[in-house]
Amino acid sequence: MNQVKHYDMNNFESFIQGTTPVVVEFYADWNEACKRMEPVLQEVKEIAGERATTLRLDFDKDQQIANQYGLYMVPSVAIFKEGYMIWHKNGISAAHEILEHLMLEIK
Repeated sequence: MNQVKHYDMNNFESFIQGTTPVVVEFYADWNEACKRMEPVLQEVKEIAGERATTLRLDFDKDQQIANQYGLYMVPSVAIFKEGYMIWHKNGISAAHEILEHLMLEIK
């Protein structure tokens, strides 16, 4: 089974440079809505498979990255490709909503 990865990123910019879309949830362990997002991200990963990278970044540890992209609340989900944030949503997202935007980027 493909697992959603939990990262804290020191090299985020280089990580999002590729042509493979990267779905990122900025989460916090103390936030109940973030706990509900973990199975959503797992569903996205299972459907997208190797066509996309799916990961979770701890907002408290990686707040500078979140702020750089104008994401100031948790949960926030963003899709990156070729170094650019191409979609984002603050708050809880449904898997089908994330996948709808992600599939536009998967060739």
